[in-house]
Amino acid sequence: MEEQTKKIQQELELIEKKLQDSTIFTTPDYPKIAKRRSELLEITNLMTDINKTKQQINQANHLITSSDKDLKTLAETELITLNNKLDELNNKLNNLLVPKDDNDEKNAIIEIRAAAGGDEASLFAAELYRLYIRWSEIHNFTTELLSETPNEVGGFKEIIFLIKGLEVYKLLKFEAGVHRVQRVPITESQGRIHTSTVTIAVLPEAEETDIEIDPKDLRIDVFRSGGHGGQSVNTTDSAVRITHIPTGIVVANQDEKSQIKNKAKALSVLRSRLLAKKIEQEQQEQSQSRNKLIGSGDRSEKIRTYNFPQDRITDHRINYSRSNINGALNGEIDDLINKLQEFYKTNNN
Repeated sequence: MEEQTKKIQQELELIEKKLQDSTIFTTPDYPKIAKRRSELLEITNLMTDINKTKQQINQANHLITSSDKDLKTLAETELITLNNKLDELNNKLNNLLVPKDDNDEKNAIIEIRAAAGGDEASLFAAELYRLYIRWSEIHNFTTELLSETPNEVGGFKEIIFLIKGLEVYKLLKFEAGVHRVQRVPITESQGRIHTSTVTIAVLPEAEETDIEIDPKDLRIDVFRSGGHGGQSVNTTDSAVRITHIPTGIVVANQDEKSQIKNKAKALSVLRSRLLAKKIEQEQQEQSQSRNKLIGSGDRSEKIRTYNFPQDRITDHRINYSRSNINGALNGEIDDLINKLQEFYKTNNN
C-alpha cells in the first residue's frame, strides 16, 4: 500500500505541476488531465480517511483495557462503528484502484454480423440488434443506426449502430465475440435443432483527438446505393466507401440520402475501428494474463450460447447460466452484464 500511495502522490504532483502552466487549459488534453486529477484526489482523500480511522481504532482498542466499565463499554461500541467504517472505506478504495480502461466512458459502436447458419444466423442477428436497442431504451440511452445490410428473410447480414450514454462502452465491451443460437428454425420441417452463430464487435466511439487520420491515407469512392431505402436511394451517387490504405480497413455507408452524411458516418466507424486496433496492439504488448480473464473480444471466440429448447443462456467465460431467453431478447441482460463486470473487477484487484 505504501508503494501504491507513493506512486499516486507522484502522479498527482506531476499533474499539479502541469496545471501551473495556464496554456494547458486550452489544449485538447485538459479535460482528461482535470478528470485524472479529480480521481487522484478522491483516492488520496480516501487514504487519509483510512489512516485516521485506523488511528481511532488503535485508540479505541487501548481504551478497552481501561478499568472504567463505562469507558470500556463506550470503546467497544465505538470500535464496532469504526471497523464497519474502515471496511466501507477500503471497499471504496479498492473499487477506485481497479485498473481502468481509458475508453470506458465513451459511447459504443456495435457491429453485428451473421456468421454460420445462413438465413437463421441473419434472423438471430436481427434479434440481437433489437435486444441491444431495447436494453438501451430501458437505460435511457440513445441509439443511431450507422449502416445496415438486410436480407430477404427479414434478418441482417450486417448491422452497425451507435449507443450513446454514460459508460456505455464499459457496460457492453464484454459483449464482443461469437454468440451462438441453438433452436429449430422456422424453415425446418422435421423439427431438427440447428446451431447458428453471430459475431459482435464492440468499439469505443473514437473522437477526432483519439485517432488522427491523414487524408492522404484514404481512398474514397462514391457509388449508387442499392437495396432498401425508397426511390431516391438508387438515383444518386450518395453511397460512400472509404478505404484506409495503411491498414486495408474498408467502411461503406449508403443509408443516408446525403453523400456528406454517409461519409461522416463511415469516417466515424473507421475512426473507431482504428482505435480498437490500437487498443488491441497495446494489449498484445502488455501481459497476456489480463486479456485471458474474460476474453480478448476476438470475433472467433465463442462467448455465449442461447439454447431455446432448454430456455437457457450460458456465458462460457464465467460459467453462468440463466433461463428466460425471451426476457433477454427484450433487453433484460443486466444480470449478464453485471456478473461480467464483477468478474473483471475481482480478477483485476
